[in-house]
Amino acid sequence: MDLTKPPEAGAPAAARPATASQPLPAIELVGIAKRFHSRRGVVAAVEHVDLIIGEGEFFSLLGPSGCGKTTTLRMIGGFEEPTEGQILLYGHDVVGVPPNHRDVNMVFQSYALFPHMSVFENVAFGLRRKAVSKAELATRVGEMLDLVQLQGKSDRRPRELSGGQQQRVALARALVNRPRALLLDEPLAALDLKLRQAMQLELKRIQREVGITFVFVTHDQNEALTMSDRLVVMNAGRIEQLGAPREVYERPRTRFVAGFIGTSNLIEGRVTRVDGDTAVLEPGGGESIVVPDAVPVGATVGGPLHLTVRPEKIVISLEQPAAGRCTLRGRIAEVVYLGSSTQYAVRTPTGAELSVFVQNSSDSSDVAEREQDVWLSWRPEHSLALADSPGQLAPQTVGAPA
Repeated sequence: MDLTKPPEAGAPAAARPATASQPLPAIELVGIAKRFHSRRGVVAAVEHVDLIIGEGEFFSLLGPSGCGKTTTLRMIGGFEEPTEGQILLYGHDVVGVPPNHRDVNMVFQSYALFPHMSVFENVAFGLRRKAVSKAELATRVGEMLDLVQLQGKSDRRPRELSGGQQQRVALARALVNRPRALLLDEPLAALDLKLRQAMQLELKRIQREVGITFVFVTHDQNEALTMSDRLVVMNAGRIEQLGAPREVYERPRTRFVAGFIGTSNLIEGRVTRVDGDTAVLEPGGGESIVVPDAVPVGATVGGPLHLTVRPEKIVISLEQPAAGRCTLRGRIAEVVYLGSSTQYAVRTPTGAELSVFVQNSSDSSDVAEREQDVWLSWRPEHSLALADSPGQLAPQTVGAPA
């Protein structure tokens, strides 16, 4: 199916035409939902997801097991049909179109290589089914093996390769057909930590070189932050937050996102004052914390409020900090040496325990020891007010980046 041409007679028409100022996105999900029937009734795997993925993006679907990310990917690939909604590939609604007639390929977690075939034959499999000439087949397979850095291994069987090399073969086999988009379902999950980290950089390099859209499913936040141009965090079949990795990490919008992405300190208390969009929070113990942009998430005088502050934003000291910073007093409960940094667990008078990361630089020394009283402080802009759910927030723009 050539998605750059008008659909054939009887095929679904494009949802909207491209314009010079607004080219068609690679993938667009419009009100997608997927429900399964079980003995316990109807189970909603995905609920009303709207999403636009731009051409050439490395886009990740991130979330815990059961959040709906793999089901969403499988619907894009045609391996599951949505209960409702549209799936548009370059403007064409492909709901009901089988996987082999969509201009996308999928790389599965298991790689699904043919064990009796050589590396060359595994990569060439799709081209042989298309009756590509011998000369073109050899050229394209050779180009793919060069791209994934498997030169000289074309005669080997999958069992003779490492896990990382098998993953590269699966990538080459998917890319040799020149799809408009590549779908990847946790392809690094079976690799050990060091190899997984190396393959993250390799995947990003390959995506940059081929220039096509990659849609990557993972439950590993570090993978998503490392590789993605943009990502969505999913929870219970819905999108919690969409944005660039730095934006989602630095400015989580909900309690779920703050707790799922990285290490977060969650602080709760009562609002004592509101000034514009800024609230003052009283967490207990006599301190007060300035929280900018708190009113948009429902902060009202006398009401509860949750905020987060990242551990690396907090300064730990033995002396009272200067005025103008948010402060809390506490006592060191635990000190953990992590190599490049030290993690302090600090118990506050309210009983809450906060994490603080201190970089171990060449001129640093131990700030405090267990059972020592300390001050914690941070800049007010690092206090981030959190909504209980995305429903409390203004809707996010789901479009592709400008």
